[in-house]
Amino acid sequence: RAGLEDLIAAGREGRLEGMEFATCTDGNHGKGVAWAAGILGCRAHVYMPCGTREVRAEAIRRAGPAEVVITDMNYDGTVQYAKRQSEARGWILVQDTSWEGYEKIPSCIMQGYLTLAAEAAEDLDRLRVRPTHVFLQVGVGSMAGSVLAYLLDHFGQENLTAAVVEPEEVACIYLSARKGDGKAHTVEGSPVTMMAGLNCGTPCEAAWPILRDYASFYLACSDEAAAEGMRAYAAGVKGDPVIVSGESGAATLGAARRVLLEDTLAPVREAMGLDSESVLLLVSTEGDTDPENYKKQLLR
Repeated sequence: RAGLEDLIAAGREGRLEGMEFATCTDGNHGKGVAWAAGILGCRAHVYMPCGTREVRAEAIRRAGPAEVVITDMNYDGTVQYAKRQSEARGWILVQDTSWEGYEKIPSCIMQGYLTLAAEAAEDLDRLRVRPTHVFLQVGVGSMAGSVLAYLLDHFGQENLTAAVVEPEEVACIYLSARKGDGKAHTVEGSPVTMMAGLNCGTPCEAAWPILRDYASFYLACSDEAAAEGMRAYAAGVKGDPVIVSGESGAATLGAARRVLLEDTLAPVREAMGLDSESVLLLVSTEGDTDPENYKKQLLR
């Protein structure tokens, strides 16, 4: 079995030169694919949904040798476009969401997210801190599903309450949970939210059963709540370090703050068992990936 060093060596020797990858992305995933193509001596074709800011496309171009195209389709349509391009041109589709007949690569990507969960758990164990609640942001749900599965196994399902957070404009996991029929449901149309990394209309088939069966709460978050999270991270309180967290990364802090502080959400707070003894675990998945909007939100 080849390891990363073997693949890098093969790339340097030109043995992977003809290999080309394709993917659809809202941001972070595409940067990873472009970067991997670069270290392997390959090329990548990255397609982004309509409404994507050019600064995010340019960040992918800087990450590795990638052709980056912003389409006129929503996220789901762009995924299907990347799929068709791959099939027509013989490229390898590296997509972080799964559907029937396309499971192997998304499964590997979900396994990769476990590194994040393992490192967080290791740090918490070292500090002798046990979280009582975890808030995880959701696009298609691959990151949230894999991280949640790891954390519940590590800390015990009976010890950890999980909430997933999505933009209110495109909350496909929230919609699926509300339907209550056990199936994944799609948010149609071309929703607009500044949480670009979470602007996905259809749940990942591999992640949905985990989020359906093991998350306890599903929260739809407004752009303004996410902006509050960005400002809270940037402010630092009582000696906390300043954290630069972008719109999608700060969504969970924004949602948690609303639940903790707003009187109208007291029933939700009580149902979640949040009180002064609670320990919340949040994951910031991006920095200021849209610097102009980041500055704008901090100045509000």
